[in-house]
Amino acid sequence: MSQSAGPFLDPVDLGKVRTYPLSSRENLVHVRDFAQLTEPGQSAADFLNSLPNILAAKDLRRLAGRIAEAHRRGALVALAMGAHVIKCGLSPVVNDLIDRGILGLVAMNGAGAIHDYEVARIGATSEDVAGALPEGRFGLADETAQAFRRAAEVAQAKGLGLGQAFGELIEKEELPHREVSILAGAWRRKVPVTVHVAVGADIVHMHPAFPAGLVAEASHRDFRVLCAAMGRLAGGVWLNVGSAVMLPEVFLKAVNVAHNLGQGLEGLVAANLDMIPQYRAQTNVVGRPVAEGITLLGRHEFLLPLLRLAVLVELAH
Repeated sequence: MSQSAGPFLDPVDLGKVRTYPLSSRENLVHVRDFAQLTEPGQSAADFLNSLPNILAAKDLRRLAGRIAEAHRRGALVALAMGAHVIKCGLSPVVNDLIDRGILGLVAMNGAGAIHDYEVARIGATSEDVAGALPEGRFGLADETAQAFRRAAEVAQAKGLGLGQAFGELIEKEELPHREVSILAGAWRRKVPVTVHVAVGADIVHMHPAFPAGLVAEASHRDFRVLCAAMGRLAGGVWLNVGSAVMLPEVFLKAVNVAHNLGQGLEGLVAANLDMIPQYRAQTNVVGRPVAEGITLLGRHEFLLPLLRLAVLVELAH
């Protein structure tokens, strides 16, 4: 019977291992950073201060502080949002930050404009895809595509970007739920909203009335508007919320244009808020292009209201 090729090993003598006193060790977690208890009826500041000063809670405070600092200095705080933000019912949160002058720019994808318009028009959005798809009815609601056509025509006639044209359309048509529309709210406050369309990705692109050329031109104008805003991002904050690919890619190209044109982006802080880590958001947003990157993982419907509250508490102090 053959033996193994190598020699057998004798167990190491752990009695020779060097130790040190616990009191001499550097520690990452301290009791001073533990959570405190709050009771019903205490203030929002009390609640936020009760959170542990550890990991994500610490990062939440840090991001809120960066946003408050940028706002006080007059630097741009910009929100790049996926359409899921609207589908989570967070339009009032975004609009409040616009109304308070904290958000100076919002960037969204084509789906964001779709959901925003539908909410403004009928107070509802997000159809049952599984039920409509087998019948070929998915995404073919006439009013939504017709609104894209009208917005694109307004954009062409007035030399506007798609986001500004859509906001004007929603407001001037007096849609019944326009008070929760991000596009209309930003238009009223003269805050730019840029809409970045990927042709073939949105439901309206299947509609016979969709004016592809006009929409592409208006969306490209919005990209140029975004590039113009990059000059105010030095010392500012870029928030990427719920966009895994589209807006991180748009952001990266806008950053490159800013550098190419000699616009400084010193001190730019970027944060990614999403349910799971995404490669492009981590690389294109919080990674290589900025001075400081912050990642907060969790459900949008919790994180964004918490962040708003934390920013308001920071500004109150």
